[in-house]
Order: sequence, then C-alpha cells, then structure tokens
Amino acid sequence: MFTIDAHLDLSMNALEWNRDLQQPVTAIRKREEGLNDKPDRAKGVVALPELRKGNIGLVVATQIGRFVAPENPLPGWHSPHQAWAQTQGQLAWYKAMETAGEMTMIKDLAGLEAHLQLWNDGTPNDTKPIGYILSLEGADSIIDLSYLEKAWENGLRALGPAHYGPGRYANGTDATGHLNDMGRQLIRRMEELNIILDATHLCDDAFWDAMEIFNGPVWASHNNCRALVDHNRQFSDDMIRTLIQKDAVIGAALDAWMMVPNWVRGVSTPQSMDCNLAKMIDHIDHICQLAGNSLHVGIGTDLDGAFGKEQCPYDLETIADLQQLPAMFAARGYSATDIENIMHGNWLRLLRKAWK
Repeated sequence: MFTIDAHLDLSMNALEWNRDLQQPVTAIRKREEGLNDKPDRAKGVVALPELRKGNIGLVVATQIGRFVAPENPLPGWHSPHQAWAQTQGQLAWYKAMETAGEMTMIKDLAGLEAHLQLWNDGTPNDTKPIGYILSLEGADSIIDLSYLEKAWENGLRALGPAHYGPGRYANGTDATGHLNDMGRQLIRRMEELNIILDATHLCDDAFWDAMEIFNGPVWASHNNCRALVDHNRQFSDDMIRTLIQKDAVIGAALDAWMMVPNWVRGVSTPQSMDCNLAKMIDHIDHICQLAGNSLHVGIGTDLDGAFGKEQCPYDLETIADLQQLPAMFAARGYSATDIENIMHGNWLRLLRKAWK
C-alpha cells in the first residue's frame, strides 16, 4: 500500500551522521561497523532504496538547527545565524538529491497530484524519486521573520516552533513556558504564508497558546499518547481532542521510549520491553477511540532520528517493514478504508485542504 511517513530527519542523517542515503541500509550499516561516536552506529533503518522497497513514496523531510544559549546543556549552535547556515546546508543536500533524480520537492497541489500519479501508475518503484515536503523542526534557525519568508520561498511548507528544551520562539519537550512575543508573531506569520503548524514538541503552555492563536492547517508529525506513556513529550487526551477539533492529523512515532512505559535509555532493549509494531497501533487506536473514527491518525515514524535498531520496534528491520501494518490493522478490526486513511489518506486530505 502506498505509504506516507510524515517525519524523517533525512538531511540530518546525511550531513551529521555522514550517511549516504543513496546506498541501501545494509551498506550504510557495514560502513559504520566499529564506529561508536553515536549510539545508533551500524543500526540505521532508513535509506532511499528502503523507502522505495516499502512503497513509501512521500515523506515529510526535516531541516533542524537548534540554537543553545550558554547555560543550555543540549547540543546545538551558538548563534541563530549558525543554525540557519546548518539548515541551508541540509537544504543543499535535498537539492543535490533532486539533481541526482533521487528525490523531488512537493510544495503545491499540482506537484502533489502529479507525484501521486507517478507512484501509483503500476510500474516498479526502482527509479522513482521520493517526494518530500520540507519541514523545519524547531524554529531557532529563523533569525527573524524575514528569514521565514526566505524559507517559504525555498519550499518550506511545515514548521514546528519548538524541539527539545528552551527555544527562541517556543519552549519544547522537558521545558515549560508560554509562547513569547516572537513566537506569537512567528505563528501569525506562518498562518499568513499558509505554512502548516506542526504541534509536535511544543510544551503544554506553548501548545495551548498556539492552538488559540493559529487558524491555519495543523498537524503533529510524530507524536504519541500520554495516556499510554506518561511524559510531557506526549499529548494528553485533552490535547488530542483539541487537535481533532482543528481537523489535524497526528503521526505515530516509532521511538521506543515513546511507545512503551518505563523505558530506560541505554539499558532497555526493544525485546526486553516487548516493544513491537503492535504498540504503535495501540497509540493510533487510542486516538481513533477519542475521535470516534480513523480520520486523525497517520504515520510519522521519526526512524533514524538519532536512534536506530537499539530503540525501535524489534519486528522492524528497515523502514520498508511499515508494509506489515495494513495486515496488522486488519487483524485489529480496521476496515480497508480505515487502513488507507492511516497509511496515506489522512495526510493527503489535510494537504489537499491546506493547498487548494
């Protein structure tokens, strides 16, 4: 089944992890054997050939560049200008992939429909470019609002104002606090430019501020349920209900600590915690039960988002294994229409409505 993944850090993997994503996962793992600079070395699951193998023809692909103040212990850049430059390097990689015929940017309705026609024409996927919608994870690299306009001109179509910790515009995971004045201005300008608001990673205070201010299209590219795993990174049921009211779509993430409770980083293993793809379905099903339908859920895996096989479902060897999901949903009683909604239909409905 044609599949959309609404959150992949492809350019981060290419530039910061130095992975040649034109190569298959097996080749990338082999080249990383013996490296230990990052915990997921030789354990990656994402590459362009595997996306084609899994019929994942459209992804939301990120840029990311965090600014960190002197007292902030998180990794990141020491000025917004450096963060901006990092995101522009990431954009250059996407453009190089376009020139190579590996990827194609999707930024309007005509491009979306043409790409869908290509990927559903019945021919093999081997040489088809992966379509990507450009998203920015964390707004720190937007030096001022004139840079938001530059980013839009460069193809940016979705933006999550926060990531981890305190941000220049909004605070994110493990932080607290309302949107500052810059954040409010950012969100209002996003609405004017018709940039999709990604609610993922917003701390609770900033989430509620954003929901009050923003009247444009909203999604949560990669987010799970606080009722199942109690952490501020997840959405509470009240937050989910608000997103449903805004006709948003929430993408289920495959980072193990977000899928099962009591995960201990560096100690727990997917096998020991019984973390498998069925746990992802539990989170999706929870949202469907709150909504009373299957119209507000999708897939946003975050696979290879600074973790690999050591911290994702044990029954997923590569991202191509997302094709196990339709049969698993069917076994849980989901109809064919429900399954199509989850695998691609809901993201497409949101995009068509946003870009019409």
